[in-house]
Amino acid sequence: MNQRHLSEITRRDFLKSTALVSAGMDFIIDTSFAAPKRKQKPNILYLMTDQHRGDCMGCAGNKVIKTPHLDSIARDGVIFSNAYSSTPSCTPARSALLTGLSPWHHGMIGYGRVADKYPFELPQALRDAGYYLFGIGKMHWYPQKKLRGYHGILVDESGRAETPGFVSDYRLWFKRQAPELNPDATGIGWNDYRAKTYVLPERLHPTRWTADRAVDFIEGYNRSKPFLLKVSFARPHSPYDPPKRFMDMYNEDEMPRPYVGNWAAQYAEHKDPPNPSLWHGDLGVRQAKKSRRGYYASITFIDEQIGRILTALKKRGMFDNTLIILFSDHGDMLGDHHLWRKTYAYEASANVPMLLCWPKSMGMEHQRGKTLPQPVELRDVLPTFLDAAGAPIPNHLDGKSMLELVRGNTKNWRQFIDLEHSMCYNKDHWNALTDGRFKYIYYAYDGREQLFDLINDTDELYDLAAESAYKSILLQWRQRMVKHLSERGEQFVSNGKLVIRKKRFLYSPHYPKNS
Repeated sequence: MNQRHLSEITRRDFLKSTALVSAGMDFIIDTSFAAPKRKQKPNILYLMTDQHRGDCMGCAGNKVIKTPHLDSIARDGVIFSNAYSSTPSCTPARSALLTGLSPWHHGMIGYGRVADKYPFELPQALRDAGYYLFGIGKMHWYPQKKLRGYHGILVDESGRAETPGFVSDYRLWFKRQAPELNPDATGIGWNDYRAKTYVLPERLHPTRWTADRAVDFIEGYNRSKPFLLKVSFARPHSPYDPPKRFMDMYNEDEMPRPYVGNWAAQYAEHKDPPNPSLWHGDLGVRQAKKSRRGYYASITFIDEQIGRILTALKKRGMFDNTLIILFSDHGDMLGDHHLWRKTYAYEASANVPMLLCWPKSMGMEHQRGKTLPQPVELRDVLPTFLDAAGAPIPNHLDGKSMLELVRGNTKNWRQFIDLEHSMCYNKDHWNALTDGRFKYIYYAYDGREQLFDLINDTDELYDLAAESAYKSILLQWRQRMVKHLSERGEQFVSNGKLVIRKKRFLYSPHYPKNS
């Protein structure tokens, strides 16, 4: 393939910096410049799934889903049982990852556009710490091929084209592999509740493409610097479109029924026929199980591909010197409480997988296989990486290194985590706090409150806010919310009370003015 043809795949500067060449339309790493490997700092494997519920892993106690490779990461490391996405939709979650900040401090308190530049960002910070950074898959920032400190990226943006002239690397690759085929031929949308078996050859699926590129990177990597490899899968976010062999692993009747709280009737109504991209509606148990079958199968497909990536690390002798983290940007309601998609305070939307496995050189062998209950959040990823790299963690970050919890340093950890989302599908913009035991939710449009006991009611079936036995607990959490929001001024707290807000408030004053 000549240089002109190759440049159509991605930018010329990107190709130079990553030394990527093409062979048979697959990307490999040119190792002709290889230098001796250094082991002073661990490699970092940064695995990310999209719209992946925290309860959808075997290691999280799910007896139906098949995730042997995710479970192996948990056995070799730890699982954080109370891991959250503070603003549970795609773009604000990615702002938290980039900045290590809370929603108010990075500026996105709802679904908007990731800022063009933040004063301190994860990729550049790790680059400055001596890492070679490479990103594969869904980035979901703007501009869409901006490197943001990565030495190279190969993107799959799920058909999303927000930058003028943008075509993802996956779609360029697909066009060359199968010029006669349509990558969207399966026929279900990016926010669809329906599930359908992938109608094209499995090798063309974006989940497979993402893993193939990651395996190529690992197999060919021989730079002297440690690497940070981001592998960001666009699934199990809809479309729920796994290949047939994964769909066949699950029986629809075995899928769990949706959880429906005693407070959820308001969300049951929907138009008939239902909009494929609806955000609420009781579509019946059978449809919820159909959706879950495709969703579970999509996760198992990802799990198999992660297994291939872990095998590649082991074959190169890199596994024992690699910090591995897996998490998602947010969850998926899947019909729970008659709700679909994300942006809600409920566990299915806000609770996410969070697995962390550390190199043998760090010790802490007695911690492997444990479940850690302290509340963690996406803002904690950046300081965790800096800790692993031996780099200073800036004082302005809201996040903390999760390696501190692995070390057993729990005394100064946060008591609870803050959650929120501005208006998106409806008028419900909310703020929430949870410590993993209780969850308090304040709906700012009309002042409603909810309180859940997550220990005795994991599925949030019973709203305790109106129960007299929980009056003092509700007051305690309300006062915590007042204190948490007080820095935002009288639009949020006035005279020591939470304020009703009728208007959408998408960006805080901290959102970078250059965006």
